[in-house]
Amino acid sequence: MKIINRDVDYAARALVFMARANKPTVSVKQMQDQVGVAGPFLRKILQKLHKAGILQAVKGKGGGFTLARAPENITLSQLIAVLQGPLKLSDCIFRQKLCQNHGACLLRHKLAAIETRLLAEVEGVTVKDLL
Repeated sequence: MKIINRDVDYAARALVFMARANKPTVSVKQMQDQVGVAGPFLRKILQKLHKAGILQAVKGKGGGFTLARAPENITLSQLIAVLQGPLKLSDCIFRQKLCQNHGACLLRHKLAAIETRLLAEVEGVTVKDLL
């Protein structure tokens, strides 16, 4: 199980590059070599971040993307939520559906506690921290 998938990894790299670039707009072409991913795939990731309000898109000549918020206001948990959905560790690992012991399952309660701590840690990581 991966906590962070490759889309989140690429997004974090791109946002760090944008924050370091200190330019009003950064094109996908400028980012793709630094991020290490093909332009069309990176563009799809950035468009999802744009729809979520994390980036602003600038169209036309000299266009590209810019951060919609300061780096300290963009968290790793936001990237995860947009690109892979919520972090969830406490689904039943024994069956595809919840069993009759769902409410009393000790393993589920332990996993829920771990999940809470993990989410708190991930929420605390910002793009600024990654610079």
